[in-house]
Amino acid sequence: MNTPNLPEEFLFSMKNFVATITLNRESKLNTMTPAMGKALLELVPYINASNEIRVVILTGTGEKAFSAGSDIKVLDQYGSNWQLRNRVDYARGIWAIKKPVISKIRGYCIGGGLEMALMSDIRYASENAQFGAGEIKLGWHGGAGNTQLLPRIVSTGKALEMLLTGDLISAVQAEKYGLVDQLFTTSELDGAVDDLAKRISANAPIAAQLAKHLVRVSQSTAVDIGLQYENDSFAYCFTTKDSVEGREAFAEKRVPNFTGD
Repeated sequence: MNTPNLPEEFLFSMKNFVATITLNRESKLNTMTPAMGKALLELVPYINASNEIRVVILTGTGEKAFSAGSDIKVLDQYGSNWQLRNRVDYARGIWAIKKPVISKIRGYCIGGGLEMALMSDIRYASENAQFGAGEIKLGWHGGAGNTQLLPRIVSTGKALEMLLTGDLISAVQAEKYGLVDQLFTTSELDGAVDDLAKRISANAPIAAQLAKHLVRVSQSTAVDIGLQYENDSFAYCFTTKDSVEGREAFAEKRVPNFTGD
């Protein structure tokens, strides 16, 4: 597959099995437009199909914002209320990525920006990050994950506190809530995310994707069913060439060279 043509509001790069998606609308706090959402959704099948991508980093340009969500000034571009209801949201695009996704968060992570972060698998943030579900202050609630994913990551009470007040919380609070997995100084964040992506991408791609899938299954499935499903997936891993490579590398005391086969 060829890389989709992306608008200038997106930067996309690949290096050493790591793809980086950068929201490139710094002057607008990296807010999303319908056109940007459409472009992101078109990028997802390419990411899922590419053997050159094992990990995805999602971030925003500049220090002020990861993303402040949807651009309120262009919400009417979604059409009627029914068309808005039936849209395929950009945050769900992040959810549809099968590879592990790391959100690298600086500045504001609010509204739809918070939903994109929640759709990611791991969230690393700088000390200047701020998080919020501010939609309630405008007359609505989140439409792409805030009410469903936030309570699964933080407690119900903390989620409702954020959802019902719309107030911002600091990066320190977010880490205490479990919303942020690790917190770094602004200067340390890039290196920490790059190191994490490197360590993940060095592992067997099929096993990594299945582990991500199984964790999602665990969030909505009875334990007995999940355990059986995990065992089935575990057995499948042993049909891959990478499992043979892993065992041979262990016996030969060398670093395995996984190919995704």
